[in-house]
Amino acid sequence: MLAITWDTVRVFLHVLAATIWVGGQLTLTALLPVLRRAGGDTSKLAARQFNRVAWAAFAVLVLTGVWNIAAVGDADGAYKTTLHVKLAVVVVSGVAAFLHTRASAPKGLAVSGAVSGVAALAALLLGVMLG
Repeated sequence: MLAITWDTVRVFLHVLAATIWVGGQLTLTALLPVLRRAGGDTSKLAARQFNRVAWAAFAVLVLTGVWNIAAVGDADGAYKTTLHVKLAVVVVSGVAAFLHTRASAPKGLAVSGAVSGVAALAALLLGVMLG
C-alpha cells in the first residue's frame, strides 16, 4: 500500500473542499425547482444551510491552494499563467457567491449565481490542468 504523505493530505483536502464548493453549487441548483415547489422559505433555508458548509469549504480551498502553490515552488511560464488565471476565476467565484448571498432581486440572484457557478467550474478545470 502507498504511504499517506503530507502531499496526499494537502491534495485530498483541496479536492474535498472543491467537491463541496463546486458540487454543492451544482446540486443546489438542480434541487432548486423542487425546493421552490415545497413552498415557503424552503429554498432560502436550504441555501443558508448550504452556505455554512460551502464557505468553510471555500476557506479550505484558499488555504490548501496557498499550500499547493508553496509545494510547487518555482514553475515554468505556462504553469504560472494557468495558475494566475485559476486564481482570478477563484476570486470571481468567491465574489459572485458573496454577492449572491446579498442579492434579493431575482435577476441579481440569477446572474451572481450563474457567474459563481461557471467560475467555480472553470477553477476546477484549471486545477485539474495544474494537477
